[in-house]
Amino acid sequence: MGMCDGRVVVVTGAGGGLGRAHALAFAAEGAHVLVNDLGVTREGDSFVDMKTTSDNKLASAEAVVAEITELGGSAIVDHSDVADWNQSQIMISKAVDTWGHLDTLVSNAGFLRDRMLVNMSETEWDDVISVHLKGHFAPARHAIEHWRSRAKAAEQPEARIVNTTSGAGLMGSIGQGNY
Repeated sequence: MGMCDGRVVVVTGAGGGLGRAHALAFAAEGAHVLVNDLGVTREGDSFVDMKTTSDNKLASAEAVVAEITELGGSAIVDHSDVADWNQSQIMISKAVDTWGHLDTLVSNAGFLRDRMLVNMSETEWDDVISVHLKGHFAPARHAIEHWRSRAKAAEQPEARIVNTTSGAGLMGSIGQGNY
């Protein structure tokens, strides 16, 4: 028995890195995990557009779900854009529809568009701000709506939100004004 047996967890940005680690850890403790990832690298390049070799395989939501299920866990793939209001709602609903409820949201999605401000385009600024801010707000808003409706139905959801961040916000970087 794991400490998360039966819990339902959504992890955004879970196709690699820290998000992958979150998804695997929750699954190892018995949680059902919705593995969300848009399918891009931290720099915003599509995995589909990149060449891979057998010794340098790129992570993906599908690979993480396969790893979880091979270990006996329960997981599904989701490619919703967390910065899109409607897609975030669909993502949260997908977890609820699949497993009956939602317990935890781990907002981990993020990427970089490194440029000095003098070289940064408005699109590069907007893309990062959108994912890092709205991409945390929109899924949280829809998760909270689910928990509120459960509370109004006299249920007591054990709701949790985990927002990951970077130490870069404390020290800053000349090329990451948007990050």
